[in-house]
Amino acid sequence: MVAHASDDRLLSPRTAFRVALAIPMCGGAGLWAPSCIAAAQLATEEINRARGIRDRPVELIMIDSAVEAAAPVDALVNALIDLGAIDAIVGMHISAVRQRLAKIVQARVPYIYTPLYEGGERTPGIFAIGETPPEQLAPALDRLQARYRPRRWAMVGNDYVWPHSSHFFAREHLRRLGAELVYERYLPFGVATMEEEVAAMACARPDALLLSLVGQDAVSFNRAFGAAGLDRRMIRLCCAVEENGLLAIGAENLKRLFSAAAYFGALATDANAAFRESYHGFHGDHAPMLNALGQSTYEGLHFLRALMETGTEEWRGWTGAQAGRVAHRSARWQASGDAGRERPIFLARADGLMFHIEERL
Repeated sequence: MVAHASDDRLLSPRTAFRVALAIPMCGGAGLWAPSCIAAAQLATEEINRARGIRDRPVELIMIDSAVEAAAPVDALVNALIDLGAIDAIVGMHISAVRQRLAKIVQARVPYIYTPLYEGGERTPGIFAIGETPPEQLAPALDRLQARYRPRRWAMVGNDYVWPHSSHFFAREHLRRLGAELVYERYLPFGVATMEEEVAAMACARPDALLLSLVGQDAVSFNRAFGAAGLDRRMIRLCCAVEENGLLAIGAENLKRLFSAAAYFGALATDANAAFRESYHGFHGDHAPMLNALGQSTYEGLHFLRALMETGTEEWRGWTGAQAGRVAHRSARWQASGDAGRERPIFLARADGLMFHIEERL
């Protein structure tokens, strides 16, 4: 079953284990929603086939966690927890929303936060399972510096915690590698046109760009970047651009665009082969594009099941530091039996409208 947060059935007697799937369903990040929902639905079907969570069938409750959402997500989640209408949260949204939810969830229900993020989440009962800058950015910057030897970098991101923290890390890392930061800019969400922003960045004459815009902002910036012909003299590292973003940006605007992540839809591993087969078997050939953000909701639900199957309430005192002890299913592992091991990071380059995985970092 899939329901929405406004559904009156949430207050009816039940035996189901209800999981609030908090994802952006409108605004600039709304392009992520179809993949996130589709992957979460597959995980729910797999979990229910294996007796659910604590012998209760899982139901997904859709909550719009976009910054543009009409209803404040923190007030909505707080009300649902108070009413006993949800048993857990799986969130794939920006860190600014996670920080708001952290203040009100307070370990009353487990909260699995799934996307890449800035690191440092230590709130009890919140489990951030995505890649962090030391895992993701550091080896990617090392490899791009060694290969292309850019001396001058620019950094552009949205104005919230993940871009600020990631760029602080990258700035210090590049300094140790002997590179110079010549331009840094943070933009509000929903900038109407990116041509002026791209032109201002180009005036600094960087050799490389670290782009930490999200959703439609990343799409618009990369379109303007390509239209300006900057790909002829500049490489881009865009870790929040996934396969849906490539489709929206357009192949003509994707030259010399790189990303680093622990998962890509094209990942050639046993675990991903099994995931792809299950995903398309469940949703058909025209399912939403597989990508890191969508896969993260699949993994988040399986992480939740593994956490709950410990059979205790100790999770209420656990922080992200304990997440590694929870062995769970993921398409990010090399093989299906690798759960709990260190996840690899891959460097990929846009090739047409897909990512070509160049190497493991």
